[in-house]
Amino acid sequence: MFLKSPNEYMEQLNTIITHLHLEFAMKDLGTIHHFLGIEVTKTLNGLHLSQLYYALTILESAQMTDCKPMSTPMESKMKGLTDATLLDDPSFYRKIVGALQYLTLTRPDISFSVNFVSQFMQAPTQSHFKMVQRILRYIKGSLHLGIHLTSNTTFDLCAYSDADWAGCPTTRCPTTGYCTYLGDNLISWCAKKQQTVSRSSTEAKYHAMAHATAELIWLTFLLRDLHVPLSRPLTLLCDNISALRLTVNPVFHARSKHIELDYHFVRERVALG
Repeated sequence: MFLKSPNEYMEQLNTIITHLHLEFAMKDLGTIHHFLGIEVTKTLNGLHLSQLYYALTILESAQMTDCKPMSTPMESKMKGLTDATLLDDPSFYRKIVGALQYLTLTRPDISFSVNFVSQFMQAPTQSHFKMVQRILRYIKGSLHLGIHLTSNTTFDLCAYSDADWAGCPTTRCPTTGYCTYLGDNLISWCAKKQQTVSRSSTEAKYHAMAHATAELIWLTFLLRDLHVPLSRPLTLLCDNISALRLTVNPVFHARSKHIELDYHFVRERVALG
């Protein structure tokens, strides 16, 4: 249902609150400002979500409030990070990384790097701690960043999929990455290391497409339950031509038996539109 005026919006909102009062013991706390450490700021056309004070708290805990900012959260190549000396206090490393994981709720730009340093919780080294320090220095220079949700948008659901092939220097497993948009609004994202080693970038990116496809389907069911109509078919974008051809050309099936399950899953969804 699309409301035509602010008065209709308030009437509909009051009706919903009244029904909720009848079912649950609750209070109307008014306009939202903070929720579980997330700051909500109203803009002219939507909301801005950020965790500025939470990020400052992390920097204070790490004693890096006066550190020099960095322009990127990770180095493009892991050169110079060869110090395998174990940390004397690994609990401090785990505390900082655990706090950074919650910060990714409004900072998808650090999801990949935080996922990477989270893989060394059991026995972190000095090199791993340097990576965490670089992430903190990046956060220091980008405290203002967050997620903007606009109300002037469509209900087109799309996703961007990618994979970092053989990016892990230890296991050479690729990392799946995707983000999904509802119109112009970013609503979900993921950076997760795949469980197996891929022999080609096509295989790694096709696995990533399968993960993104599953996310799109789940969001479709969720929006359907919320009675939000989708105006167009779902769109999945990938930058690997070979992986894209696998979704439409069954001739490639014989050359990709090792990714048969993902092939059938994505291929079926493409065939269904």
